[in-house]
Amino acid sequence: MKKLNILLICGSGASSGFLAANISKEAAKRQLDCNIVARSEAEVESYLQEIDCLMVGPHLKYLIPELEDKVATMNIKVILMEKSYYSLLDVAKALDYLFTTIQND
Repeated sequence: MKKLNILLICGSGASSGFLAANISKEAAKRQLDCNIVARSEAEVESYLQEIDCLMVGPHLKYLIPELEDKVATMNIKVILMEKSYYSLLDVAKALDYLFTTIQND
């Protein structure tokens, strides 16, 4: 499998930054080839050419239709993170959810 480039977005980028760093550590432990960065939703457009997957904080659910429209012609999977692991910053569950969602596509 090729390296997976993932962008996590939340409001300011603070909580997703922590989540991204720790998901990267968990991915490395599992020997998964991932590059995960976190940014605010205002920066999404700057990264679309570089990513395979866009993970969106649950509080930004309202942005999903707009984001899916933006990536409609690209091979980018948009995933809404679930509150259950996002609020707890449960990186193992976040990574499991990411790969389950990608594989079921």
